Amino acid sequence: MASETYVQPSIPRFDGHYDHWSMLMENFLRSKEFWDVVVSGVAEPTNPVQTEAQKSQLEALKLKDLKAKNFLFQAIDRPILETILCKDSSKDIWDAMKRKYQGNARAKRVMLQGLREDFDSLRMKKGESVDDFFSRMMTIVNKMRIHGEKKDDSIVVDKILRSLTKDYNFIVCSIEESKNLDELSIDELQNSLRVHERKLGRQDEEEQALQVTTNIRSSSPNTDDEGKGGGSNKGGNSPGRWGRGRHPSWKNNSKSVDKSKIQCHRCRKYGHYKFECRTNMVGRGGESSNFAESEEISEEISLLTVSEEKEESSNNMWYLDTGCSNHMCGDKKAFSDLYKKWIMRNP
Repeated sequence: MASETYVQPSIPRFDGHYDHWSMLMENFLRSKEFWDVVVSGVAEPTNPVQTEAQKSQLEALKLKDLKAKNFLFQAIDRPILETILCKDSSKDIWDAMKRKYQGNARAKRVMLQGLREDFDSLRMKKGESVDDFFSRMMTIVNKMRIHGEKKDDSIVVDKILRSLTKDYNFIVCSIEESKNLDELSIDELQNSLRVHERKLGRQDEEEQALQVTTNIRSSSPNTDDEGKGGGSNKGGNSPGRWGRGRHPSWKNNSKSVDKSKIQCHRCRKYGHYKFECRTNMVGRGGESSNFAESEEISEEISLLTVSEEKEESSNNMWYLDTGCSNHMCGDKKAFSDLYKKWIMRNP
């Protein structure tokens, strides 16, 4: 069987906060069975003639006093110890620290009054977690108890239930109806509110997911309009003229677009899409033409050609091919020099 090791508790160091340190130090000295010596001190015997039992008891008290002084010396820094004039016993050191840092009764009353105002005005902040709110509440309550204010758990529980946000109204009503508030502890109340807080978190996540889905659907193009106007509505403004998935708002339905960087492919100005453009463009013949009336959907610039048929003889018709360097004609007499090898027909 492995031997159990005893861990020596650390001595509470004085950090300037006397109320907190005195509470820790008192608990530490009580655990060592030295607290009675610190409070009462070691009384010198009035009768010079003592029995052996009395002498042994006196020596035991003096030894306990020395051990308590040793712990106080380790807990208090040297600059503070130098300000304490009398260090003959542990009681002298303890009383000197109490007078120096705890303050008088008037200062304690002023401090307690401020803590009462903080307690009465304390409210749960919007979006604050249950643990953070309880931490702020119990910090004030513990300070009030240190300064002599008696705050029962029932008073603290009632204050917490009255200070929660409206999101907890349902659970507050449930607790008030199902539990006895005089017997409900602060820890039990905190655990109940934690469970309700987790349910609220899951509910918020589901609502946000539903809202995102709804926004995406509302910003997507109308599929019915596309089916009706996709091939026939050339001049209208219905979404069908863009085809499925080609509307700019459909491309960017999941994120906002900075239109100041968007260039219109119709008027070449920035700040809007070409389907939003309301500028009239002038065509070749001087007539006003609207880009929305064009059947061209591609955003790339295309070269358009026009073919006109006239009743002319094949001898007077020319065919221009801008992709090659040779020009052909059906009339051999039109050429001053003809290389006949390339003539395939009508030699």
